[in-house]
Amino acid sequence: MTTTGRYPAALQRRTVTVLAVAQLFSGLGNGSTLALGSILAVRLSGSEAWAGATTAALTLTAAVVAVPLSTLAVRRGRRVALVTGLAGAMVGCAVIVLAVVTGLFPLLLAGAALVGLATAVNLQSRFAAVDLAADVHRGRDLSVVVWSITVGAVAGPNLIRPGAVLGRALGLPEIAGPFVISLAGMVVGALILLVGLRPDPLLAARAATVQAGTPAGPAPRGRATLRDGWAAIRREPRALAALLGVLAAHGAMVAVMSMTPLHLQHLNAAAPSAAGQRLTEPDLLALIGFTISLHILGMYAFSPLLGWCTDRWGRTATLLAGQAVLLVAVLLAGFGQDRVPIVTAGLLLLGLGWSASTVAGSTLLAESVEAGARVLAQGVSDTLMGGIGAVGSAVAGALLAGTGYLGLNLVAVALLGVAVVAILRLSRSAALLGSIPT
Repeated sequence: MTTTGRYPAALQRRTVTVLAVAQLFSGLGNGSTLALGSILAVRLSGSEAWAGATTAALTLTAAVVAVPLSTLAVRRGRRVALVTGLAGAMVGCAVIVLAVVTGLFPLLLAGAALVGLATAVNLQSRFAAVDLAADVHRGRDLSVVVWSITVGAVAGPNLIRPGAVLGRALGLPEIAGPFVISLAGMVVGALILLVGLRPDPLLAARAATVQAGTPAGPAPRGRATLRDGWAAIRREPRALAALLGVLAAHGAMVAVMSMTPLHLQHLNAAAPSAAGQRLTEPDLLALIGFTISLHILGMYAFSPLLGWCTDRWGRTATLLAGQAVLLVAVLLAGFGQDRVPIVTAGLLLLGLGWSASTVAGSTLLAESVEAGARVLAQGVSDTLMGGIGAVGSAVAGALLAGTGYLGLNLVAVALLGVAVVAILRLSRSAALLGSIPT
């Protein structure tokens, strides 16, 4: 799909700009929830066994709604689907604030689940960026939208201190303040999409395809389902390789990242207070926010460079490089578990490896299936990403309690190792390394 004829390259540039600016604001909610979720879960539930519950709820929702949002996009366009998702996430931020005020753990889970709609929106936005993209710039355009999440997602954890001030000013608990800021950011992001995403990129791409007389591939009959999208992926080994890489990266990243705040809390509790090495709670929260911010920086800040690598060196090569960085990251964080700087470095690399795998894998997936099933295949990818993220974060709590932080990271090593072997086999069978455009 190219942006020639009726829909010029200027429309694609405008679409990417609107998506990118909206992501700057909508990313705030995820950053705050990821930074504070495990701590709030333990505080409100009274048990560390529930530490991964908020991240699990968030990612599970992202999985469940991915295909419905994709179906809505097919029927009504990207603009309606993205704004609808953000509207639900706004409600989620408000519910989290209510949970903090009332101390009700079920409300916290409900709020985190609704915030998961913003995750689904972020995931779908990267595919919206390539609806009208030229083949040679597909990786670049997708990566620009991924990169734009950086500001909001990195700012989210660092809004803990300003959020605490806002919370006090509003008569709320300090820890509720960051979610008020997140809510405001999502409102701004939704308004930008509502006003700026016209004409709709998916509808414009469809119209351009019809005008050019280009076959769009078989469309699913009746109501679109996960089975339709999965069938499109299964027919193409390149798409399977892309999906496996994205899923392994996301599962490992979510599992390790979601437990790191609690691990840092454990390290602080074990520090000798007499020597002045134990941090106060505000300082500990600031340290956690800084660590998660660096991790999110790795996830998004370098995505334009990784998009360039994807276009220049090939999708599969960049995907495998991302898996290699992830392996280094979890080994570093695991074996350096007693040193905060080493754990932080591991988290930064964890984000970088995730970014390379996601940008390259998403680009490869988007171009590997027929146009008529592309949006549904993307929905399947997002659903499975959310599913493995939910399972990973839920299991991570038990692994942390039973095997420690090192054990958790070694499980991630095993997951990534299996994925690399599978990607290499699929790549070899389809001659991917020699046939993918660079």
